[in-house]
Amino acid sequence: MTGPNPVPDRYDEPDQLRDQLRRLLCHRAAIALGVALGLLGGAALAFVRTPVYTSASEVLVRSTADPYGTVTVAADNQISMGTEQQIAAGAAVVARAARTLGRPAGDAAALGRHLRVGHRPKSQVLRFEFTDSSPRRAARAADAFAEAYLADRKVRNEAAAQRAARSVEQQIQAVQQDKKQKNAGEAVQRALQTELDTLHRRMVEIKSRDTDGGYVVRHAAVPTRPAGPGRPALLALGGASGLALGILLAWLCSALDTRVRSAGDVRAALRSPVLGLLPAGPGDEPDGGTGPLKVGHRGGDRAESHRALAYRLHRTGPSGGPGGILVVAPRRDAATEEIAVNLAAALTECGRQVLLVDADSDTPPVTARLPLLPDDARPSGQPAPPEGSRLVDAGTAGHFACRTTGDGTVHRLPAAASQERTTVVLARPVLEHADALSAAQRVDGVLLVAGLGTTRREDLRRAAELIDCSGGTLLGAVLDTDRRPDRLRSALAALRSRTVRRPATTPPDTPVVTLPAQDETLTAARR
Repeated sequence: MTGPNPVPDRYDEPDQLRDQLRRLLCHRAAIALGVALGLLGGAALAFVRTPVYTSASEVLVRSTADPYGTVTVAADNQISMGTEQQIAAGAAVVARAARTLGRPAGDAAALGRHLRVGHRPKSQVLRFEFTDSSPRRAARAADAFAEAYLADRKVRNEAAAQRAARSVEQQIQAVQQDKKQKNAGEAVQRALQTELDTLHRRMVEIKSRDTDGGYVVRHAAVPTRPAGPGRPALLALGGASGLALGILLAWLCSALDTRVRSAGDVRAALRSPVLGLLPAGPGDEPDGGTGPLKVGHRGGDRAESHRALAYRLHRTGPSGGPGGILVVAPRRDAATEEIAVNLAAALTECGRQVLLVDADSDTPPVTARLPLLPDDARPSGQPAPPEGSRLVDAGTAGHFACRTTGDGTVHRLPAAASQERTTVVLARPVLEHADALSAAQRVDGVLLVAGLGTTRREDLRRAAELIDCSGGTLLGAVLDTDRRPDRLRSALAALRSRTVRRPATTPPDTPVVTLPAQDETLTAARR
């Protein structure tokens, strides 16, 4: 008995990494802002901060142990470098260095804050580092502290030698008094004389002893470059920090962003397939008077994407093809009109008789932006279009009829003449008007238009729920990747919708009937 087939993960690890990088790159402005802030901070530190200079001098510390003593001690054990380091940074040395530099006694504490004393392990060399805004003052102060420490150490050695000399002098006096006693024997006198000679030799050794505490092995040199990182290093550090800040800001924007950024977001929000993906257009391309119509007049990737969408819808159901399709967006989107018009032209190219119904009364009629045929120029052999409609010249794709409802009501639409006719309905946004929900009950399927980077996932979910609750069938979504935010374009569209309004009543010579209920032409199942 075999076990269940493993369910493949939606993404493997490389796909997840690419998806995350793609989401971060969608917020390039945040990354650029972080880099700019980092560079500004680095430039501020590089050009505003006062440069400081550090100079160092080194002193070899000599042992104070008696080199003529009977017990020899290793040099490492004769000197405590930790103690000497504390003494070198003490108040006595700082005050002596301040007098050497000609500074008042009150500045000694401030002078000591710029001093740093250190030593290497297993070494008898003290290093004096002094930091100042002037390179010459830094070198002079480092040498002054080294000389002050040596002078202080010499004073301490001389004081120790004087104490030792006084002790030996007291011992000599005591031996001389014992020697003056007349009752002492000859052997005692010889012993006292020997001890007295030893003490005299000891006194000579103490007085001839070198009390120097050490000597300077390296004098401070005038520094030529400021201490710490230079301007190029600060700018590079600021740029790296800014890049990290920009990535963090982009990640926060990506985590808080509710707009769709990929086809996977649309599928996850709608639980329906993405039937078409419109690539980005070349920009302000001259249309040659065809307006949003591209199929049959202009080539390019977008025209081929519209054809692929039509072929997919045409093959979705039986050989008869789709009977009615509603093209609608959750909110106002300029791509809805383009998709509806080109879908009608592409279905005409597939051999269908297409009727495009413009039920969006908030914008100027779509017929004003399409190449229409004159009323007396209908091709011979082609069935007459429905009354009240006009023929649109789709170029190499053929001709299709276009009809405007006038008052925007979608429950009163021209009826289909035969089963070979497909009706494409262009309605107002689902979340702004209820007309689209009324039309969704009377068509075979609904195409939901979404804009990459502009449509919100919550709007897609709400639109899908409303379409399902109204009894409509959601065929899938069409994702337009060229719907970048353009405030100027949105403002012009809003101004045009206010200045140009459709008539509020239906023309009297247009017969209208109620659109039949939904048939079983398409096989797409409802959610």
